[in-house]
Amino acid sequence: MTTREQHPTPSKDEIALLEPFERLGLDRIVLVQTASQAREACAELADHAVWGFDTESKPTFFKDQVSDGPHIVQLATLQRAWVFQLLDPGCRDQVAALLANADHVKAGFGLGDDTKRIVAKLAVEPAAVLELNTVFRERGYRKDMGVKGAVAVLFNRRFLKSKKAATSNWANPHLSEAQLVYAANDAWAAGRVFEMLGLR
Repeated sequence: MTTREQHPTPSKDEIALLEPFERLGLDRIVLVQTASQAREACAELADHAVWGFDTESKPTFFKDQVSDGPHIVQLATLQRAWVFQLLDPGCRDQVAALLANADHVKAGFGLGDDTKRIVAKLAVEPAAVLELNTVFRERGYRKDMGVKGAVAVLFNRRFLKSKKAATSNWANPHLSEAQLVYAANDAWAAGRVFEMLGLR
């Protein structure tokens, strides 16, 4: 029996030395809040077989506190990203339909919790979800890569993540520009990783 070759995962210190990975600017990020905006987003996303995928939930601060997230669902193509707020019932319904659509791959990192929360909140089981950490494990990386490790390995670049944005209030009806950039780029980078892995 042959043992699969193991590849080292870059450390935080090694990643910190790399040049920054490019990011989507606000001109390529679409905030989706209403049913009509969601319909437009669905029409554009329908032309792409693969979507980068992520969600954001308002953080919980107590041990037994249960999150009522996700509050945001992000889907991205290689050209742009859509940040869906789930406050409007019509928008929520269309996001649920997108996630349940098995004709489009939804690629992302650490999607186990996201999927459980989506089932609880939107009453749909996301279809055709691809956990990119699993792909890296199959290729001989022992640890979960996450988006930072994957971008370092595949692009030799440092993926920028703001801790302040990560732990911000994603349930806020008015998202800041920093929140939009953070959320959109998480999904967009997952799509870039999918493409670079040659999984099409």
